[in-house]
Order: sequence, then C-alpha cells, then structure tokens
Amino acid sequence: MKTQRLTLAQALVKHLAALRIETHDGQIQPYCGGVFTIFGHGNVAGMGEALVAERDRLPTFRAHNEQTMAHAAIAYAKASFRERIMAVSTSIGPGATNLVTAAAVAHVNRLPVLLLPGDVFATRRPDPVLQQIESFAQGDVSASDCFRPVTRYFDRLTRPEQILTALPRAIQMMTDPANCGPACLSLPQDVQAMAFDCPESFLQPELLRFRRPPADARELQAAVELLRGARQPLIVAGGGVLYSQAWDALRAFADAHGVPVVESHGGKSSLPWDHPLNLGAIGVDGVSGANELAREADLVFAVGTRLQDFTTGSHALFPQARLLSLNVQPYDAGKWSGSALVADARTGLEQLAPLLQGWAADPAWSERARRNAATTNARIQQLTTQVPQGVLPYDAEVIGAVRDSAAELGLDSGVQDVALCAAGTLPAELHKLWRASKPGNYHMEYGYSCMGYEVAGGLGVKMARPEQESIVFVGDGSYMMANSELATSLLLGRKMIVVILDNRGYGCIERLQLKTGSPSFNNMLDDCVPEGGERSQIDFALHARAMGADAVHVKDVAELKAAMVKARAATRTQVIVIDTTHTRITDGGCWWEVGIPEVSTRAEVQDAHARYLEAQQAQRV
Repeated sequence: MKTQRLTLAQALVKHLAALRIETHDGQIQPYCGGVFTIFGHGNVAGMGEALVAERDRLPTFRAHNEQTMAHAAIAYAKASFRERIMAVSTSIGPGATNLVTAAAVAHVNRLPVLLLPGDVFATRRPDPVLQQIESFAQGDVSASDCFRPVTRYFDRLTRPEQILTALPRAIQMMTDPANCGPACLSLPQDVQAMAFDCPESFLQPELLRFRRPPADARELQAAVELLRGARQPLIVAGGGVLYSQAWDALRAFADAHGVPVVESHGGKSSLPWDHPLNLGAIGVDGVSGANELAREADLVFAVGTRLQDFTTGSHALFPQARLLSLNVQPYDAGKWSGSALVADARTGLEQLAPLLQGWAADPAWSERARRNAATTNARIQQLTTQVPQGVLPYDAEVIGAVRDSAAELGLDSGVQDVALCAAGTLPAELHKLWRASKPGNYHMEYGYSCMGYEVAGGLGVKMARPEQESIVFVGDGSYMMANSELATSLLLGRKMIVVILDNRGYGCIERLQLKTGSPSFNNMLDDCVPEGGERSQIDFALHARAMGADAVHVKDVAELKAAMVKARAATRTQVIVIDTTHTRITDGGCWWEVGIPEVSTRAEVQDAHARYLEAQQAQRV
C-alpha cells in the first residue's frame, strides 16, 4: 500500500479537493466548492498550512463572522439542491461556538455543510489554554460538544489516522438523501498538525453518486388505493421536490390527474408560478385560494415536506383529510398518523404514474383549483402594482417594484432572479407574492427562520449561481443582526442586490404581540427609548457605503424601481434602502398556535386566550 507522510489537516484538505460528484443531470463536479475560514489559534497553523498548499484545487474564502460564513456555505448547498457543499474552518472557543446557530439552521433545513471547528489540545499538556471552556465534572468536554445536538454527524478526532474513517462517514451522511444535514469534525489543534502515513487511496476518493430509494411495494399499493379513493386530492409540495429535482415528475403527475398543488416555503418554485394548477402558498402565510381547498380536500398528498406548523396551520388547516406522505426520510413520512410512502420524491412519483392510469380528481375540483389559481394571480398583480399615495409603502409594493424592474432591461424576473429572505414579515409576503418560474428561484430559510441569515445567504446563492441575480430582501432588524458579509461579497467579487425595508423595529413581532392581547412593548425602536436615551437614527445606506457597497436611500416605490434598474446593470454589490410600514399586510393565511397566558389582568389577553382554546379544537390529533 502506497502512503504519503501527511498531517491530519493535509490529508483532510487533499481528500476534499479530490472529491467529485455526479449530479442528477450527469455532470461531474467538484463536491466541495471551497472552504470559508477565519483563522485563529486552533486552525491557523494546522488547517492554514494545508489550505494554502491546495488553494489552486480547493479555494479558500476569507469572511468576517463565523456564523454568517457558515450561513453562506449553507445557502450555497441549498442553491445547489444539496449536490455540492462548502466546508467551514474556525479557531477554538468563540470562533467554534459562533458556528452553533448556523449548525442548527442546517440541521432543521436538512442541508449539508462540513463544520471543522478547532478544539483544545488533545494532549492536555498546556491546559487551560486561551478560550478553553473547563468542565468541573467532565474532563473530556470542550466547547465543541455544543455541536452534538445540532449536527447529524459529530466526531472529535484525537489521532490523525481517525480522519480515514471520520471524513468518509461525514461525506456519506451529507450525501444521503434521508439523513442529509450538517457534519462536524472537531479538530484539536495539536492533532491537526500531527503526521501519519496516509494511504494514497484516501487521496483519490471514488466518485460520489446520489441514491434514489424506491418505494416499498406494499406502501406503494396502499398509496395507490388512497389516491384512487380520493375525489378532492391536494398536493403539498415541499423542499424534497427540489432536492430530488422532481419538478418535472410533479408537473406530469398534477397534469395527468388534475390534482392542484400548493407550496410550502421549502417547496415554492417546484412549479412555475403561472402553472394553471399551482395554487401558490399554503398555511399560516398562505393565500386564501390555497387554504380554502386545503380545508375541503379529502386527501392531502404531502411530497417532500416535513409538515411544519406554518404549512399545516399548527395542524388545524386540514384535519378532515386523509394524509399520505411521500418522503425519503421515514421520520417525516410517518408524521401525524398519516400513511407513509418512503421513497425519493422523483422516484416515488414516477412509480405511482403507471399505477394510477385512468384515475383523476373530480373535474369540478380541478376546475375550481384553476379558477382559484387565476384569481390569486390577478390579486397578486393588483397588490404589487397599485401603490397608494400619501402613505408609507409595505412589503407587497416593494416586491412588485423589484420584480418589475427586470422588465425594464428586457429580463424575466421569474427566471433571472433568486429572491432570498429568512425572518420577519417578509417571508410571509414573499411566500404569497413572489413569482418564481425556475426551480430554486425562491430561497427562504424558514425552517429555523434565523435573523441574520439574509445577507450571508445572498452571498452563498451568488457563489452557487453566478449567472443569476441574487436579491436579498431584509428588514432593518435582521440587517442589524448580521451584515458583515456585505463586505465579504465585495472582497470576493460576488455581486448581490440587498433591499433593506426599514420599518424602524421588529414590526412582525409587534403585530403578533398586539394580536395576542399584549400592549406595544420593546419592539418598535421609538417605543424603546428610556430616560436619558436617544431616538435611534441609523443611516443604512451610509453604513453599506462604509463597507464598500454602492447604496442609496429611496423615498418611494417609483424611486425604488428606478434604483433597481441601475442595480441590475451594476457589477458590484448594491444596497437599496426604503422606509416601509408594518401596519399594512397582505390578507390570507390561517391560524397559528402561539401560547397565550392563562392568567392576565388584561381583558385583551383573556379574550385572546379564549380564542386560542377554541382554535385548538380543530387540530389534528
């Protein structure tokens, strides 16, 4: 067996640089698109030496914050439909723990990212070192143990030879369609630099391929019987449709059987926005036409969705329907006493097709769905283009201006743009109103709904899809949480457009606070000035310019549209700021369970709790 004398870090980096994957369309691509890192003690020596030696084969990208560089890596994987990843390397201590929130984002959303935090010395000779967390009761605990509950695979390497098994296991998990998620290899700084005789076969890994698990014959037959017995079926398309690249199979199924389709946040863009049977957004932030049919469906066919509470109206939106879940992950397929069809989404739909010949939804149901879809699209056009005068704009009007600015340059926004967001009111409005004609052109982190994902996510999207426009919609609250990767986008030459909607506070939570009976408190900036404090005055355009971006604060929607035309024609990162209101929102949606206090002296809270108890009676059990 031929070997090379290498350090653990060198073997790891060489293996990553050599990895290739066969994508669903048959192309051979590097599996790892690069490594984001901020060097410190714990990775600058071991990983740093390995990365500089392989920089021509495996790019290294310098960032400004560990959490947000991991967000960028996660967005890269999501925009690549999980077919490619990035790795993230950090120092020990706060550099490592800054990754924990991002790990949770990836875990909840079933997205692959390889986390490589530095760890304290395995020998323990210099303990306690700078930034070391000491446990009084457990000698083997370090900060990296925080990753155990928020990763799908965790390993702390205490010998360099352990990389030979640990890294392939991490890769296997990240390429497994059912178990996909973040992997963490915790790397003590001394072990990174230790040498061993590395087999050359490890440096020449086999080509990676994705498996497509078929359905069990009995589950398939049971699913066929359920579908054939349905007259008013409804498909809920989730993120699994996109990760399986099952959009053609979904479209063929809907067309062949006249089954209307609704989309979760994860599944939006599975069908083009103008497909006649695409009812659009379902759930808490769904459109009326989609939720109306959900309440009357006799069978809900959930394809590739984990049935999050926003999709199901906290399981009160369609309790009357039979539930059939096609999902590659048995945990998700078996939720809420439904019938499970465990399979890859595309394979499962293709297996069902020949077994359902001659079956179709009730023609009146299909026709009603087409009318609802047409009515919804007309309503969206109205909401996004008719801008009232004399009042601050709200999100719908901003979305319309951003979308329609593409036409000024002869572009189709539905094809050209990837719209990205994560938290606040904007996800609800984009779910209802954004028009995506191409799979993946709606990029929403709404599993963890992590404030601060947006700017970094926009960078990751642009790195994965350089030919498209990466458009970040972000509220002032989320922008203030994390914005440093705006500077990274300029450093790396990855242009994106960031649209900041400034409603002067946490307007989304302010509305929820009032709706649950509480008074306005600690959300809007102007309500949070204590005695001796000063009213917040943040010039977001000036801030963005200070980081190197081209930025402008527009006074209205007309100026926004003109600024967007210029931004599209630019070659470097653009930021556009517009003042908006949080008091106007788009109608639609359904109930969402939020715990209301049982005891309060406020009549408003008492009334809200009574409504809460009444709404609970409709939940699926």
